[in-house]
Amino acid sequence: MTGVPASAAGGTGRRAPGGKLGAAAVNQASLWNIANILTMIRLVLVPAFVVLLLQDGGYDPVWRAWAWAAFAVAMITDVFDGHLARTYNLVTDFGKIADPIADKAIMAAGLICLSVLGDLPWWVTGVILFRELGITLMRFWVIRHGVIPASRGGKMKTLAQGTAVGMYVLALTGPLATLRWWVMAVAVALTVVTGLDYVRQAVVLRRQGLAAERAGSQADAAAEPPR
Repeated sequence: MTGVPASAAGGTGRRAPGGKLGAAAVNQASLWNIANILTMIRLVLVPAFVVLLLQDGGYDPVWRAWAWAAFAVAMITDVFDGHLARTYNLVTDFGKIADPIADKAIMAAGLICLSVLGDLPWWVTGVILFRELGITLMRFWVIRHGVIPASRGGKMKTLAQGTAVGMYVLALTGPLATLRWWVMAVAVALTVVTGLDYVRQAVVLRRQGLAAERAGSQADAAAEPPR
């Protein structure tokens, strides 16, 4: 995450001739900013969540309530760390890498554990994880042509997935157990639909990028003086 001056981060920058801070000092960002700390907390919560959920065979309502609390805190930090990073210019390289890893890790941990316990069909876990991993790899595939922004549908998908997994973590019965099935169904549908939309955007972005590169090459060739 790039951003705060070294002095604002509690560090000291060397002054360039003339008494001005050098560019490196001004652009230096602190690893230990609030956004990164929230990301680190979310990473630590992943193994804690797994341990709590699987205590006593994974079926104790009290331990599952504690696991839900850990999962809920992780989801809340996911909302705030990105907002804080963008608002206060706290974006760092660590955050760019660790934030999506933490997001995928907590969701994958919940889905896999629930499938291991028999609460969630493995095909649901497979569809969601395949989509998340595939979209991440696809973003790297087209990154030299541009960035695929997060869509409103993608944000709704994340909210639906988090809500559904959270409801499955809790030991719900009766109508609430039926409700969580429908919430998960909505999450899976949004996962598939938004995944296909991201694929479409990636294909269009790559085609535009390749066309721009070809046009640039032709312009450079036309500008070369005759030999």
